[in-house]
Amino acid sequence: MGPHACARRHRGADVSHRRELLVLLALAVYASPVAWQLLTSITPSEELQQGARLWPSHPTLASYAVVFTQSPLPRALVNSIGIALTTTLLGTVLGTLGAYALARLAVPGRRALVLGILMTTALPAIATVGPLYLTMRALGLRDTWGAVIIAHTSIALPLMLWLMARFLRALPRELEDAAFVDGAGRLQALRHVVVPAAAPGIASAAVVTFLLSWNEFLFAYTFTATEASRTAPVALALFPGVFEIPWADVAAASVLTSAPPLLVVALLQRALVRGLLAGGVRE
Repeated sequence: MGPHACARRHRGADVSHRRELLVLLALAVYASPVAWQLLTSITPSEELQQGARLWPSHPTLASYAVVFTQSPLPRALVNSIGIALTTTLLGTVLGTLGAYALARLAVPGRRALVLGILMTTALPAIATVGPLYLTMRALGLRDTWGAVIIAHTSIALPLMLWLMARFLRALPRELEDAAFVDGAGRLQALRHVVVPAAAPGIASAAVVTFLLSWNEFLFAYTFTATEASRTAPVALALFPGVFEIPWADVAAASVLTSAPPLLVVALLQRALVRGLLAGGVRE
């Protein structure tokens, strides 16, 4: 190997190392608020009043005990988990069926229909919360899980349809044709052939739906009135504090609220990456 080739290899390695360093630096900057929140949650309130420190002199979990025993957050976390899981299940089923119809069936005006579905996502949430609130109140669903689930599903479904249609169009039609030759019907082919083949894409779309439902605030705040149905973001915004803000308790509540979605992404990260990559492959 000549000297020029060695020099090019060294330059390429230096560029690669610099890129990795920049990525790590960007990740550190992005994660710094989370780390600061975590440190605040284990810092005694007395130390927080004295000023900021890089590390508490006496780390404590007292704030977490306060959150679990003296705040509505535990109930709100249960509400959020139930609402997010139900929204994800409902959105995944409806989104898969609708996306399959758009990707495989001869739907009249399919392009206009897809465009119309995507245009609904351009409407600001504040423009639709009023009519939806009146509808939920007329149906007797105010301050129930059902109202929040319906609202979250209506928000997530357009994105779910768009993502799933891309995933399903990337699958070869020969898989379904082989199932039809073996005597399978349309729904049988969808259930036993298409869904297993599109599992990574379905998983990634489901994760996006779960995160959207978990983090949504406006509809959950508008449609709920008591602790029986309030979600974690709403409970966090209404966290008790009369004469002063208990920053350590708020930080502990924020960490607990962030834990479930982080756990979901960590457990399904491989399927999420595979699904996002699969959506970019066309036959």
